[in-house]
Amino acid sequence: MRSGAAHGHVGYFHETAFYGSDEEFVSLVVPFVRDGLEAGEPTVVACSYDNEKLVREAVGDVSGIDFLPGADQYSRPTSAIKRFRDKFASLSGTGAPQIRVIGDVPHPGTGAPWDWWARYEAAVNRAFDEFQLWGLCPYDTRTTPAEVLADVERTHPVIASADGRHVRNSRFVRPEEFFVNRGRPRPDVLEQRSPSLLLIDPSPSAVRRAVRDAAAATTVSASEVDDLVFAASEAVTNGLTHGCAPVRFRLWADADHLVLTVTDGGSGPVDPTVGLVPTTKTATAGLGLWLTYQTCSYVTLDRHDDGFTVRVVAGPPRLAD
Repeated sequence: MRSGAAHGHVGYFHETAFYGSDEEFVSLVVPFVRDGLEAGEPTVVACSYDNEKLVREAVGDVSGIDFLPGADQYSRPTSAIKRFRDKFASLSGTGAPQIRVIGDVPHPGTGAPWDWWARYEAAVNRAFDEFQLWGLCPYDTRTTPAEVLADVERTHPVIASADGRHVRNSRFVRPEEFFVNRGRPRPDVLEQRSPSLLLIDPSPSAVRRAVRDAAAATTVSASEVDDLVFAASEAVTNGLTHGCAPVRFRLWADADHLVLTVTDGGSGPVDPTVGLVPTTKTATAGLGLWLTYQTCSYVTLDRHDDGFTVRVVAGPPRLAD
């Protein structure tokens, strides 16, 4: 039987909490951890170095906690989902009635682009729902931007507080709605100027050549160029196959990074997990997007009045203000 606030819940009990000091962080997460250990529930902590240190010092005996280095666990959304799913599947095999997990999700306040992590927070409501899992995602209000906090409220069904309450969140929206209606992701700074190349309804082979030609004048590594070539080809193929004409391919480049966008006149996929979890459905855009999310520096999916745009970056992304 599941313990705590998730008692009686089936699937993923996904909650967030907000804190403005180290003391508040400890008051939120330490009871969560201790209660899990006392109930004999596998407990996973994937936090920043500083927050992990706070947990270790406050709990004392941490022999029953599975610590995952936060920087490694949250290197990119696809990797985080896969690693967590593998971990949860393994722990579920022990017969435990519930698994507990705490995670520090990256955001601009910690130096990470937010858009694909916003999608992650929405998508895991589906991607982790097969597990009897209680997840706590604490956010530091000292460093987290206001627009991130707004997305966090929209992606977590429950909000925890330091006084022990677990309140159903009236601002939560279903992952599908969040994916479709969320505001547009910030473009790269290179997009503030005219593209180096614009192609209309290009063949995949044409965009592959275009990316390699543009990359030759940059310091982007050969492996990143290969990944971007694949991403460009897949995005154009998906636009031509599943989208609506015209398909517009744009490319920008400077000394150390490249940005490409592929826009078609359609509405794009509605699956909130597309690109974030693997798929075996070859008739969809999911497999190519999943591979792109795993290899490229930054990927966004963007709905707008003109249709649907896939944006892919190789080299260090630099987002416009």
